[in-house]
Amino acid sequence: MSEKRRLGYIRVSSKAQNEDRQRDAILKEGVLERDIFIDKKSGKDFSDRPAFNRMKESLQPGDEVVILDLDRLGRNYDEMAIVWKEITREKECDIRVINYPMLSTVQEADTLDRRFLADMIFSLLSYVAQKEREEIKARQREGIISAQAQGKRFGRPPVEKPKNFSEVYQRVKNWEITNVEAQRILSLKPSTYYRFVKEEVNNKH
Repeated sequence: MSEKRRLGYIRVSSKAQNEDRQRDAILKEGVLERDIFIDKKSGKDFSDRPAFNRMKESLQPGDEVVILDLDRLGRNYDEMAIVWKEITREKECDIRVINYPMLSTVQEADTLDRRFLADMIFSLLSYVAQKEREEIKARQREGIISAQAQGKRFGRPPVEKPKNFSEVYQRVKNWEITNVEAQRILSLKPSTYYRFVKEEVNNKH
């Protein structure tokens, strides 16, 4: 069996941010400088983490990933749960969270306890992620109901009938152009075009 390694992971949200605080904390945990992986990405580009992916690919069963805070793993609980599962279950590695020792899965003496703890934390993260999604949806529904009560409308604004529609459609009826050509001239989708055609016909009666 290969020797257990400690790999550190650092993420800062921009190139201007300094990673020294995370680096110093990880080095104190016994991680070598050469084994620290650093991503400098904005929050909106969280999924684009080349250093993290390189570290994950290099993991061997029994290795330990050291991070300063839990939010280094994901921007929300959903992402944290997914990454936690990848590292602890699929890669069979430990995670040490420096600022939250109780979340660390490192149990030197008892492998069964370590696995139980990893699964328990994964379940907790998944639960919190689900509650977070439900709360967001509830707030969205409440916001929509409130906005509708105030007369606000949602969705795309209705397409206005082109001023030259009757003129162009008359050319269709005169067999001068086809319906397809009329749609192109009027810049209308087929469904919208034929809705206006129906209105045009009904208005003649």
